[in-house]
Amino acid sequence: MCGRFTLTTEINELQKAFPWAEFPPEMSPRYNIAPSQPVAVIANHNPQQVDFFLWGLIPNWAKDPQIGNRLINARAETLTQKPAFRSSYRYRRCLILADGFFEWQKEGKTKRPFLIRLKSGLPFAFAGLWDRWQSPDGSEIFSCAIITTEANDLIKPIHDRMPVILPSSDLHYWLEASEAEVTRLTSLLKPYPASEMEYFAVSKIVNNPKEDRVECIQPI
Repeated sequence: MCGRFTLTTEINELQKAFPWAEFPPEMSPRYNIAPSQPVAVIANHNPQQVDFFLWGLIPNWAKDPQIGNRLINARAETLTQKPAFRSSYRYRRCLILADGFFEWQKEGKTKRPFLIRLKSGLPFAFAGLWDRWQSPDGSEIFSCAIITTEANDLIKPIHDRMPVILPSSDLHYWLEASEAEVTRLTSLLKPYPASEMEYFAVSKIVNNPKEDRVECIQPI
């Protein structure tokens, strides 16, 4: 599961990582992004633009948008089976921009938070799905979910799942693959190499989704 992540990289560095996309003029650093909040995405319906979708996928057929609170992650192994995800997997994929994510390790009756990131410190993209939900009054909500897979050897001691991080070489293919090529996308939904990642313990203030400050990502 991936329940919190970060995007603190300055916009000029984000532009280097995703050079084809147009970023909004101002993006504030986010130290503790939580479900139901807006997240930066590049979606396949408009791949030249960075947009903001709500984190928690609301299928277009849903009667109640609150279903999104339960659909923040989509398991790679069941994307083609789950009604909430299979259509988006075929037609509505996105990159969810990040530079780190949190996981919690059980320690007795408590849990200890860790920040996990690339050793390079560079930003990256989670493999994501998106959808558009229309309310009875005609208003629209664009939402998304992060695809998860089994944890790599670095993360397994902390948690048995991790988000799918796409290598830079596969970003365009994730967005551009045709419906006929969807089955080939499965090969991308694998654990990111453990040798290229690192983690460290952080303060338990990150447990509170209202806390969004630099102290959330500082090692302790």
